[in-house]
Amino acid sequence: MVSRIEWSILAVDTGSGEVIVESSPDLLLPTASVGKLFLLHHLAELLDDDPSLGRLMLRKDGVAPVADSGLWQHLDASALSLADCARLVGAVSDNLATNVLLHHVGLDPVQAVARRLAPGRSMLNDSVRDVRMPDDPPVLSVGCAADWAAYFRTPHPTVLSWLAPSADLSMVSSAFGLDPLAHSQPSPTDPAGQPQVWSKTGTDDGVRAEVGLLDVGGRQAAYAVICRFDGEVVPVLTRMRAHGTLILDALRDG
Repeated sequence: MVSRIEWSILAVDTGSGEVIVESSPDLLLPTASVGKLFLLHHLAELLDDDPSLGRLMLRKDGVAPVADSGLWQHLDASALSLADCARLVGAVSDNLATNVLLHHVGLDPVQAVARRLAPGRSMLNDSVRDVRMPDDPPVLSVGCAADWAAYFRTPHPTVLSWLAPSADLSMVSSAFGLDPLAHSQPSPTDPAGQPQVWSKTGTDDGVRAEVGLLDVGGRQAAYAVICRFDGEVVPVLTRMRAHGTLILDALRDG
């Protein structure tokens, strides 16, 4: 049972601008790892200016260990290129890679990017922490659907390339019928019919969020579905999947 629930939702046809679904799009809610997108966008702009930065090797022992999402903490590799760190963040929301990248570029310029891109005050507040102390920001990030739907109407192409293999299809994207581990390329047997999605999710206690871009045969929708709740998560995920079905059907039927 869910005793308290708040939603911020917006999905827009990127071609026509038609609103597909909308509910409190300006409501600012915790978004967990979704705010890592501001870091990825900042990195993409740095690489626009100097592509060689992508080959810069970054060591994981330069930051404190951090648990939960990610692969690097389980790998023997002591250093990865900046570009590979960004790929890990895009694919598996890697917390260790996130903190290594933030340690390298600094939080301040990432927050400057957020202020430029997100008029609704979506923000990456901090690095990832296993435990948040009283003096730390209470949540990793906050966001509203209006900011993220607007971002994915004109996303940075490098950010999309990092998000293409994202393995978390448990929320809105669960409606799209894709293989979580192999969906970054169009189907060779049905290139026009199989959806493609580029998305970032956020998960924390009482928080589920997914923002992204869905393509069906060349028609695209930018979407954001963000939820804060008390109680059971399954009803929340069920509703998120229903929103995914609604968005998918709108692109197929339009």
